[in-house]
Amino acid sequence: MQSKRAEVRIEDSKILSNDWYTLTKYTFDLRRRDGEWQRQHREVYDRGNGATILLYNRQKRTVILTRQFRFPVFINGHDGYLIEAAAGLLDNMDPERRIKAEAEEETGYRVENVQKVFEAFMSPGSVTEKLYFYTAEYQSGDKISQGGGIEAEGEDIEVMEMTLDDALAAVDSGLICDGKTIMLLYHVALKKLL
Repeated sequence: MQSKRAEVRIEDSKILSNDWYTLTKYTFDLRRRDGEWQRQHREVYDRGNGATILLYNRQKRTVILTRQFRFPVFINGHDGYLIEAAAGLLDNMDPERRIKAEAEEETGYRVENVQKVFEAFMSPGSVTEKLYFYTAEYQSGDKISQGGGIEAEGEDIEVMEMTLDDALAAVDSGLICDGKTIMLLYHVALKKLL
């Protein structure tokens, strides 16, 4: 199946907020499949693109995950602390270079050989962000710091080493409920990397 580019005429845009990231209201016309044009309005949140990585150890059958506070999930009824794969915004960097730096900042592990898995839009109905997904093998000797993120950016990250089986059980129980992390854990299990 080939990709088909939408026919869109943007009629108006208005920035609603430009504090943390940019929220813009768009008015546009979209040509429907029957050939008719339809006027639509959407609010779009632009926070830039990001990357995520799951570190795994083949011999120990373990993965490195992080736990940190996420305010949006807290106000949606969660306890606020999500268990996640390391991730971050690209900040105008190449995705591979950025995710290597992010893995080191968050987990304390320096990895060189990262494998790109895929790219995905995580919330395409309202957020522009595209995530670049990676995996990398780690060894105990690759740990060069405690990790934990950057305090000036509000990060207070706990680094966790779990067996793949425990991580998958945590998905089943709902303890791990972060989409990008679930996708990477299932990828590693499906591809039998561990």
